Amino acid sequence: MAENLSQYKYKTPIAIRFSDMDAYGHVNNAVYLTYFEIARSQYWKDVVKWDWDKSGVILGRSEINYLKPIVMHDEIACYVRVTRIGNSSFDVMHMLVKITPEGEEICTTGKTVCISYDYTANKSITIPAAERQRMIDYDEPGLISNTH
Repeated sequence: MAENLSQYKYKTPIAIRFSDMDAYGHVNNAVYLTYFEIARSQYWKDVVKWDWDKSGVILGRSEINYLKPIVMHDEIACYVRVTRIGNSSFDVMHMLVKITPEGEEICTTGKTVCISYDYTANKSITIPAAERQRMIDYDEPGLISNTH
């Protein structure tokens, strides 16, 4: 999952809570999924404007690459972008960065496979057209593998 920050437009700050820490003073490995969820949810709200009254999203898969530890007093942010859009699923890449005086250091990369979902029918559904188009328009068509 080698990533290039220049391919990401969306970035949101992440607050590190005391409860995120493990006994060694690092952010616990399980908390990274929560950080990704926070960033993904903000992306869906700010960029995709997902209509939660019509359809939802569930996770089908998550992958994480831990590159550098994050500690309590670090200032961090998460970049998010869609890299693949299928019929009912799409891939979201995440990059957690530590903000330092020298710039941003990539600490963690991750990928989630998200599935457009109808909670009433309890089944996956086609990604709504408006949400699909906003993801494509924002994350640049040339950088997204559109399998639809």
